[in-house]
Amino acid sequence: MNQEKMHLVNKIFNNETIRTVWDKENEKYYISVVDIVGILADSKEPRKYWNWLKNKLLKEENFETSSITRQLKLKANDGKYRVTDVCDIESMFRIIESIPSKNAEPIKQWLAKLGRERIDEVFDPSLAAERSIDLYRAKGYEEKWITKRMQGIQDRKELTDVWMENGITENKEFAILTNEIYKTWSGMTDKEYKEYKGLRKESLRDNMDSLEVSLTDISEEVTKRLAKKTKPKGLKENIKVAHAGGQVAKNTRDEIENLLGESVVNSQNKLNYQYIDEKEKLENKR
Repeated sequence: MNQEKMHLVNKIFNNETIRTVWDKENEKYYISVVDIVGILADSKEPRKYWNWLKNKLLKEENFETSSITRQLKLKANDGKYRVTDVCDIESMFRIIESIPSKNAEPIKQWLAKLGRERIDEVFDPSLAAERSIDLYRAKGYEEKWITKRMQGIQDRKELTDVWMENGITENKEFAILTNEIYKTWSGMTDKEYKEYKGLRKESLRDNMDSLEVSLTDISEEVTKRLAKKTKPKGLKENIKVAHAGGQVAKNTRDEIENLLGESVVNSQNKLNYQYIDEKEKLENKR
């Protein structure tokens, strides 16, 4: 199973992220077993639970879970890629049957729908865009913002395509270039910007206001056009171009702020996310 021919995409079940991979050749999903197990078992240590379940099934039913699972490198919460057990939707039903859970039936329905949706999108890609728009509407985003965001997604894809043409292939390199753009115009890396807005897993751009989005769009559009024209090769040369694109947006930001008399970079996020650290929770309970 060649992972290079697969498309990594996260899906959401009841606000929980489930890591999935779309196999283009076989037209099927492979889903992280530990993510499903964690939801079904309501476990804070899903990997340990999954290891226990594998041993239990082997001992009591002489069932080798390796017969229905594969291993792929998936991105973990800390940003690192680790080898993870995955299986297709049909095999996942077999695992679900082994875990008594109130979420069993809802997640079965979710998995069945997931398979149908992806197959539909292969034949009609516009369905994927429609689902994204519906999700943004459900979260309360305005129509004008959604239109701009969808265009931004396309523009971002065009930028990464140009970077790939110029020799950028590693996820770490894409992150470095993105951070160079953000750092230049906003003064913060992607991670710092998210922390400033009080975000964790949420999309940074989904939590920008219209001016912040516009400045990001300007920085990436200029970077894309410069990269197309000058054709820099390798990370070092592309960083210079990314900095130049970010600088154009920085100059624009300075002019706007001089007129408004206030910063256009703000700490607010769209849905007013608030996180309480585990330590703070314990202190409150006491």
